[in-house]
Amino acid sequence: MRLLSLKLFLIFIYLLFPLIASADQKPDIKNLIIHKDPKKVSNIVFKNSEDLAVSLQDFKNNLILVNFWATWCAPCREEMPSLDILQSIKKIDNLIIIPINVGKENLDKAEKFFEDLEIKNLKLYYGESVKLANEFSLIGLPTTILINKNGEEFARILGSVDFEDKKFIKWLSTYN
Repeated sequence: MRLLSLKLFLIFIYLLFPLIASADQKPDIKNLIIHKDPKKVSNIVFKNSEDLAVSLQDFKNNLILVNFWATWCAPCREEMPSLDILQSIKKIDNLIIIPINVGKENLDKAEKFFEDLEIKNLKLYYGESVKLANEFSLIGLPTTILINKNGEEFARILGSVDFEDKKFIKWLSTYN
């Protein structure tokens, strides 16, 4: 009888484990899309606040989070402070966050946006909105692209999210 109970218990755990494992893999964020098959990202080029060309290749072998935003975008304003805090979290030490302004604003306006929101951990980047929109099939702002160490887009977030969400941080750290 004891052996039968142990076998039933093990079968129960065996059947339950995939449900538990899959629940841990994806945080409950409604606008997070995880790709079944990661997509290779071409080497895009954009500019930093010193007007120098920067490419995604400059950040290879890191976990990269590319966030497309604009100063006129209310959801971008809402999520930017939590994105700034995410960059400072030491648990994900190889995370590089690249917030690319695609709103065609001048540098002063973007710097004021960062200053007003007290953004301290992120750098300003700019890109040609049409070119980047086509490259990443952007359909709105903000859009966040998650790129693994192999240079592949493994997920994207459409719209704003709270980047301080503990479940999201735990999930993201598994790609570290």
